[in-house]
Amino acid sequence: MTTATAMITPTISRTTMITTDPHLTLHQLFSPAFPVGAFAYSHGLETCVQAAQVTDAAALQDWLETVLEYGAGWSDAVLMAQAAQGGDTDTLADLALALSPSHERRRETALQGAALAATVSEVWGIDVPPLPYPVAMGRSVALLDLPLPPALTLYLQAFAANLTGAGVRLIPLGQTDGQRVIRTLTPLCQRLADRAIRADLDDIGGFAPLLDIASQRHDQLYSRLFRS
Repeated sequence: MTTATAMITPTISRTTMITTDPHLTLHQLFSPAFPVGAFAYSHGLETCVQAAQVTDAAALQDWLETVLEYGAGWSDAVLMAQAAQGGDTDTLADLALALSPSHERRRETALQGAALAATVSEVWGIDVPPLPYPVAMGRSVALLDLPLPPALTLYLQAFAANLTGAGVRLIPLGQTDGQRVIRTLTPLCQRLADRAIRADLDDIGGFAPLLDIASQRHDQLYSRLFRS
């Protein structure tokens, strides 16, 4: 290693971890650059697009509102809040997998959670086991002492943004249309986050059978861009 290279090699100190604005850490965790592989999953949207059930920006927004409020968005927010507030992670992990209505959706939450846990443990020097994604995220938020309300809002917004990105590619839509959809959904993300903090496990679950059927049919498509 040359002297010049040594001078520019980044280092992470405990002082840096303590003094970093926690909101910047949250934005790092939910950045598209954080390596959890979210870009590879459409959550069943690919099935709906091929079936001509989601064909434009308005239909995509309606689909996402259903996912957020009555599907995995709400359930994930409650699971994450419970994990962040000290809930038993084994129980929450079992529930997260049970709430996944298809093999691909279970793989989606399991693989993203394992990737999150491995990266967070390595970068921040904490011990997060491989758990389903919302449970692993809640555990990470607790161990890093991050504020839960913005963490939940960013989780839901990142979830919506990732699926919007899938819609932009699949329908297809323009990037500006995609950003309008995300902007419109942001207040819903905030409301669901506020509710999830006060919820308990009796409040979990939803009813979106067409979304579940779409995820179950995805692996039967003739051609696929996404893993779910």
